[in-house]
Amino acid sequence: MRLEGKVALITGGARGMGAAEARMFAREGAKVVIADVLEDEGRRTEAQINETGGDAIFVSLDVTQQADWDAAISRTVERFGRLDVIVNNAGISARGSIEETTLEQWDRVMDINAKGVFLGTKAAIQQMKRQGDGGSIVNISSISGMIGQDVVNAGYNASKGAVRIFTKAAAVQYARDGIRVNSIHPGPIQTPMTQAGWEDAERVGDFVVSSDTPMGRYGKPEEVAYGALYLASDESSYVTGAELVIDGGYTAT
Repeated sequence: MRLEGKVALITGGARGMGAAEARMFAREGAKVVIADVLEDEGRRTEAQINETGGDAIFVSLDVTQQADWDAAISRTVERFGRLDVIVNNAGISARGSIEETTLEQWDRVMDINAKGVFLGTKAAIQQMKRQGDGGSIVNISSISGMIGQDVVNAGYNASKGAVRIFTKAAAVQYARDGIRVNSIHPGPIQTPMTQAGWEDAERVGDFVVSSDTPMGRYGKPEEVAYGALYLASDESSYVTGAELVIDGGYTAT
């Protein structure tokens, strides 16, 4: 029960890493708000958690919309009374060279991956400051925010790099308020988003099984969720502005 008594909102919580985080947080005692644009899948995850003894609600949230954020925070506080943890997990991927990338593609990736994290962090900070007893913000970046790659869209690299340095700025600005802000940098994780992105099976093999990934496999969503659990819990009470890399050794090579 590492999150007993805490309330956590997880964006992109309907499936993939977000759903794994939601289920794990609930098992560890948190009351969970599953926030996503995917209502059917979000409701299924909500039902799974509640059927197994957890306490979860689903809220519809487009992370790029300020009004949606206001409504999601209000619903969280209305139902559970407070907000202790937010995991800014929602994101999209893209492929293609810089020359192939359209302005519309660039804007969409930056809006969801970077602006969404900004809006979520801002909303969480405002609520946590009203409560006056701190909190934890976990921003899901990527190893793509740390290194250049030729297998993803440069806009994706840019958006995840923005999350990385934005997290550090937020951590510095709000540390004295007791609000901790950290980022997680997953490598190749087996989720619906990555499966949709890697259309070329041969390229998948090159990326995952080659020496680029020393462990030679995809990570599991639960392996990222355990990292988020640590950063959400009081076990990481002296950790802020940190980068937790979960990548099978990819960036160590």
